[in-house]
Amino acid sequence: MTDFDPANFANLGPKEFAQLVKSTPESKLAEVMSGDLRGKILGAVFGRMPQLFRADRAGSTNAVIHWSITGGPDGGTDTYEVVIADGTCTVNEPPQHEPRLSLTMGPVEFLKIVSGGGNPVMMFMTGKLKAKGDLGLAANIANLFDIPKA
Repeated sequence: MTDFDPANFANLGPKEFAQLVKSTPESKLAEVMSGDLRGKILGAVFGRMPQLFRADRAGSTNAVIHWSITGGPDGGTDTYEVVIADGTCTVNEPPQHEPRLSLTMGPVEFLKIVSGGGNPVMMFMTGKLKAKGDLGLAANIANLFDIPKA
């Protein structure tokens, strides 16, 4: 199942999406994320974040996180803003607030992180993921969401 058809993609649940990312070669992920489907895929992933947010784990966390995904079709970067405040999660594109944490990564790394198939700590240590700001928050992001495991 390596079909990134946006019509099918919208119908995939988080676990099926994680399996799709895991079963797709990195070269194919990079190709898809540098093409026309990139915006639909990013929109769908960020659009699901509020539903996958775990308010019960967030406690009193209030934070603005900017996610910058490099490697766009025109060589550009897409930046989304995830706002965690008062037990809720909202997403903005483009960003509207100063971030407490900024994350920058390539499209393949992004897909692996959000699908539970990548190790963000190793990516950070090897320079594939750049984090600026509150590194404690960066270490805790995965706990704030129900990240599917493929």
